[in-house]
Amino acid sequence: MTLLDVRWALGATDGRQQHEAGHLPGASYVDMDEVLADHTALEGGRHPLPDRDLFGAFMRALGVRADVPVVCYDDVGGTSAARAWWLLRHHGHESVAVLDGGFSAWVAAGQPVETGPAPEIEPGDFEPVPGAMPVVEPDDLLDGRVVLDARPGERFRGEVEPVDPVAGHVPGARSAPAVENLDGEKRLRPLEELRETYAALGALGDDEVAVYCGSGITAAHDVLVLEALGRTAALYPGSWSHWVTDPDRPVEVGP
Repeated sequence: MTLLDVRWALGATDGRQQHEAGHLPGASYVDMDEVLADHTALEGGRHPLPDRDLFGAFMRALGVRADVPVVCYDDVGGTSAARAWWLLRHHGHESVAVLDGGFSAWVAAGQPVETGPAPEIEPGDFEPVPGAMPVVEPDDLLDGRVVLDARPGERFRGEVEPVDPVAGHVPGARSAPAVENLDGEKRLRPLEELRETYAALGALGDDEVAVYCGSGITAAHDVLVLEALGRTAALYPGSWSHWVTDPDRPVEVGP
């Protein structure tokens, strides 16, 4: 099994320090900005999808093999680790999971922890072939499909916008905050509860479903939950940070 430590949070830059202070034995640290996004891209929002070849090189360097399961974890309930899960699935890896509860749950269960940088590992053989998970472009969000917004409710409603230059949401989108997939201990809520939540949003019916967030990271957690509920949803990778780069795209505010 290959373990990937994807500790990241909006506005935080101490993921590597957290990793070196303590991580699951044998886990390798994955930098969100360096490995799971392509900041050389001139468009695509704040976290554009990484270049396929570069992503593959990073994954092989982290020991990822096509025939070995991968487990991703973070310390924010899986809302960051889901980005690595989605990218690996999107690029054709068939056995990827997110550790429920992440690092804190591991420690609370009395499991062993290593410190310091990860030891040198044998390179993997994973060759990415993108397309296994669907993606959508801006125009697709206005074609009548169910569109879910995974940001916190106050950002959806346009009451606050701490990162992007415009507040609000895509017209017709429905608020489905990724943080509400979790309980008070940042563990996944029971699937039957989540099934009721997503059914009420219309995401388990016959219509196609697309999910976005601020920059394509936490939206992957909604996609992960829907996958667990038996529904494959498309991701809008650029998300709100890309949507608002075109002033002609409409914006709604309010519930």
